[in-house]
Amino acid sequence: MPGIESTFLAMDTEEGVEVVWNELHFTDKKIFKAHEEKIRTMFQNLMVVDHPNVVKFHKYWLDVEETSARVVFITEYVSSGSLRQFLKKTKKNRKTTNAKAWKRWCTQILSALSYLHSCDPPIIHGNLTNETIFIQHNGLIKIGSVWHRVFAHELPLPDELRTPLKIVQDEQRSHHFFPPEFGGCAEDGTAVDIFSFGMCALEMAVLEIQSNGDKVEKVSEDSINRAVQSLEDPNMKDFVLQCLSVSPVLRPSAHNLLFHRVLFEVHSLKLLAAHCFLNTPYIMQDSLLEEKTKLIDPQAVMATIPRKGHPPVTWKYSQVSALELDKFLEDVRNGIYPLMNFAVSRPHLLPRVLSQSQEDLQTAKTPTPEPLEVETRKLTLYLKLEDKLQRHLSCDLLPNESSQTLASELVHYGFISEEDCQKLATFLEDALHKQRTPLH
Repeated sequence: MPGIESTFLAMDTEEGVEVVWNELHFTDKKIFKAHEEKIRTMFQNLMVVDHPNVVKFHKYWLDVEETSARVVFITEYVSSGSLRQFLKKTKKNRKTTNAKAWKRWCTQILSALSYLHSCDPPIIHGNLTNETIFIQHNGLIKIGSVWHRVFAHELPLPDELRTPLKIVQDEQRSHHFFPPEFGGCAEDGTAVDIFSFGMCALEMAVLEIQSNGDKVEKVSEDSINRAVQSLEDPNMKDFVLQCLSVSPVLRPSAHNLLFHRVLFEVHSLKLLAAHCFLNTPYIMQDSLLEEKTKLIDPQAVMATIPRKGHPPVTWKYSQVSALELDKFLEDVRNGIYPLMNFAVSRPHLLPRVLSQSQEDLQTAKTPTPEPLEVETRKLTLYLKLEDKLQRHLSCDLLPNESSQTLASELVHYGFISEEDCQKLATFLEDALHKQRTPLH
């Protein structure tokens, strides 16, 4: 993982999935203690970053010893490797990338950048290359190493503590991904990521930008210009050139790039309906579609197109492939087909405090003044079990559910004993009664 001193592939024994175990070491405990609160705040902000095209930051903890300290953080594992690895494999059989795949990749990356840049405060990646962008087997793109800039620039630490980070930043083969103003005295902003994205988009289109052939694999400006001129699609060429503008002011935002003519298209009703369907609070189970389709008469008419002087054209449920629809919904849920934001980009407010454990809940401070929240009908439980394996459960409340059915469900799945069912039901009823809207 670029920019991290120790990285291991690990297994989350609770969830049964592979994850990445990362470690950041501090050799001077005094310096760590002096900035411990800032380190916690930064990691808590990373924990709440939630986007389908950004590698998920699962958990972190601080491990302080007598003379040293380290931060351990667990992130999502993307099994198919980096985009650069994928492009190298593709180059063996093709000369250029498929235009449709290129557009789909660019849309997903820009969707993630638009989200990060619209956070309050904006999150700048600062190390976006095709080695920090990952691809899953189903075509889903995920941006990784979002924490690189936080570690390399925002921690007020001596250079010797950031040596591994600086080495990655100074690698010659990645220099062409960074704009002229990068690392200068001037305050760099989100335009840094746009330039880096432009280089990624160019490399995705031509598969590889030829280096000068020296040992450090440095890519010259001439090599970049030749790669740009080799693009046959004028819209694609204009798109890349806008991103690679020397002046940061002339580079479009990630939000605006989504509306460039090379990428923009009016979404199909099928895609809009899929997003609407998946955003419904009651769509909880993955098998819900299968359960619902079993209840539908295959000969029932779902749509009719009237025609003057001719019989109407009917569309029956039997004409829809349930398997194809299921696969499409899965891809939409995973983020392969993100919706571009037609409205004006609004800032995403990141919570100042994120609960890590039951112990953290007792010391966490609530932001002042209390933010106004919209009722989401969500129930959250923290279970402190006798085996010391705590559980954090969260679910949406359905209109027909009561505190008794919720407690019975916890018994069914083995979270509580049957003896405690009525006690928990009473507790839930009291808690729900205190809310602004009762549960019925």
